[in-house]
Amino acid sequence: MTDGRVVAVIVTRHRQEQLRQSLAAIAGQSRRPDHVVVVDNGVDQPAETVVLASGLPVTYLPSERNLGGAGGFALGMLHALALGADWVWCADDDGRPADGTVLATLLDTAQRHGLAEVSPMVTDLADPDRLAFPLRRGLRWRRRRSDFAGVEVLRNYASLFNGALFRADALDVVGVPDYRLFFRGDETEVHRRMLRAGLPFGTCVAAAYQHPEGTSEFQPILGGRLSAQYPGNEVKRYFTYRNRGYLMAQPGMRWLLPLEFVRFGWFFLVSRRDRAGWREWLRLTRAGRRERFTRPGA
Repeated sequence: MTDGRVVAVIVTRHRQEQLRQSLAAIAGQSRRPDHVVVVDNGVDQPAETVVLASGLPVTYLPSERNLGGAGGFALGMLHALALGADWVWCADDDGRPADGTVLATLLDTAQRHGLAEVSPMVTDLADPDRLAFPLRRGLRWRRRRSDFAGVEVLRNYASLFNGALFRADALDVVGVPDYRLFFRGDETEVHRRMLRAGLPFGTCVAAAYQHPEGTSEFQPILGGRLSAQYPGNEVKRYFTYRNRGYLMAQPGMRWLLPLEFVRFGWFFLVSRRDRAGWREWLRLTRAGRRERFTRPGA
């Protein structure tokens, strides 16, 4: 089976050095993408020079409006499909393939296992064996890549969009990210759609994509048996909690809502003794459930 035409999609904003490193890693792949689409959400500090200097066949899409990660990937993925992509390979500007074999490994894994989407393991830039985001398997949190030794594919799990490879016809089924979510939660929403659609997908343990770690946002509670996400700044908390409120109202995720109230109630009222934080979490969660997709301060 030939692997077809691969179009990579990168969304960037005000991270020119990280973008340069990401493009260099993509250019160094043993199986290079046939084309790269870069969506620039920060045209007040344009990345066009960096993009055009990459040596890759590239389309630069500047956006006068910040579309966020969700809108940026939606635009880039649709453009990739319009270019005739058989596969769409997604990347963020602050991450990069861990070595030169990542794309080839993902393509091979997808074809041998009949996967509509396959993701690499997402590892910490500063510690390649540590996962950038904690992964719960059963009753235990797994935090290191070595915890999955001997496993080839983690079925029905994928960290989107860091290095995620989609078949074009999979996007016909699940669509592109929902622009209304802007950023935070858009990847979980697409993951939910893939599960609901019954598409075969998973994570290839042999491939890795490096990304700044995000474990510091997850605060352990109840002796580490659960965790609560608490981003470090107000804007990230706004989108995280509002968007999760929306997600918890969607088919396939509604059963998680009671657990959300338990863990965030415990986190704010018991661990932090922060009643104002609890009220804000409730307000944003309810706004998301009612699809009140306003921006902060609106």
